[in-house]
Amino acid sequence: MLETFRLAKFRFTVCAKEHIRFPSYKGSAFRGGFGYAFKRVVCVTKNRECDDCLLKQKCIYSYIFETPPPEDTEMLRLYPKVPHPFVIEPPITEKQSFEPGETCSFHLILIGNAIDYLPYFIYTFTELGKQGIGQGRGKYDLVQVEGIGFENEAVQIYNNKTQTLTNHYPIITHQSCNQKDFNHEAHEGHEEKTCGGKGTTNGLHSSTAISSLYEGEDKGGVQKDTSQGNNHNSKITILLLTPLRLRFDGHITDNLEFHVLIRNLLRRISSLSYFHCGEKFQVDFKGLIEKAKAVNQIKSDIHWYDWKRYSTRQEEWMSLGGVTGTVSYEGDISDFMLLLRLGEYAHVGKGTSFGLGKYEIL
Repeated sequence: MLETFRLAKFRFTVCAKEHIRFPSYKGSAFRGGFGYAFKRVVCVTKNRECDDCLLKQKCIYSYIFETPPPEDTEMLRLYPKVPHPFVIEPPITEKQSFEPGETCSFHLILIGNAIDYLPYFIYTFTELGKQGIGQGRGKYDLVQVEGIGFENEAVQIYNNKTQTLTNHYPIITHQSCNQKDFNHEAHEGHEEKTCGGKGTTNGLHSSTAISSLYEGEDKGGVQKDTSQGNNHNSKITILLLTPLRLRFDGHITDNLEFHVLIRNLLRRISSLSYFHCGEKFQVDFKGLIEKAKAVNQIKSDIHWYDWKRYSTRQEEWMSLGGVTGTVSYEGDISDFMLLLRLGEYAHVGKGTSFGLGKYEIL
């Protein structure tokens, strides 16, 4: 049950050397600039297209940015690409212009095997600073990189003065805790977390009930402590920080019913686990979805954020709009807290590598 699932979060701080003008959604500039610079850094054949490249199954660029499914895959065999093992979270600020000397930070989440390629990301973002980013391609210096733990504690792992990289940074994994912790998290908005350096286990916590569902066993769910009057029904509010693009019935939807969110989380976490962590997610998908249908949406304050970007690689405009705002649910959410907590880091929906689908549990 997600025993090998792991991810790491890093904060990159850059300092403008020239005037930098970002688009309204900065994820477009960071992700697009990274892809262009990354290919220049690692591609040995210099081919424009990767589909027919002899090296694509063993190429770092192909694995990170194109991400074709392995030839012997059991999942998504009919799909040309599988979920990328990285997320770039742009600065969450309305500020678009940065003058020389001003700094800004963005986050990078690496999942599974991609964590081992962190040095390539650092080097690529350093090179991107030399090439320039945003309108007019303003140049920047990569000042430092920090590993971010569960409590948002920061561990510096790289700075541009020494240009040395340490291997000790927080790794986020799945662990277990009791149901009381989950009830408290959902009801009070509190989460109990641990964090450590390399070789240390850091846990998102799951309950016995979650374990039974994810191991394909039906043990009757979480037992209520009736003597203390515990109630499984909880209220939870989710803040959508970047445009959320959920698929349901074959199209992007603004229907944020709880089961729609859970379907997308199941699809994403199971794919990331299988392709990038080497573990098939053993879960009763139908059982979880049926349970999710019993959780009600009680309040929604969302709006559509329309966003388009031009892809020079694909030579076409891409529509990447989605919903932002808040949505609240009520019901027995104890069986879904693991997925929801993982999704806070891994994001959910389409366009996650651009930073779309970022949310927080309030």
